[in-house]
Amino acid sequence: MREGIHPEYFQAKVVCNCGNEFVTGSTKSDIHVEICSKCHSFYTGQQKAAQARGRIDKFNRKYGVANA
Repeated sequence: MREGIHPEYFQAKVVCNCGNEFVTGSTKSDIHVEICSKCHSFYTGQQKAAQARGRIDKFNRKYGVANA
């Protein structure tokens, strides 16, 4: 590798808004994120339920079914 052209590489501490922390490699020493795998709906399994509710509501609106 050529000297002096590569950025400095750190063991970066990543901090999420939910409080989750983990370490990864990066050219930045500290990284703050809004969503991580601990709080994202796709990884927690909440997305499937939300999608199913949306499809049920769409069906009910389409066929005029009253909510019981």
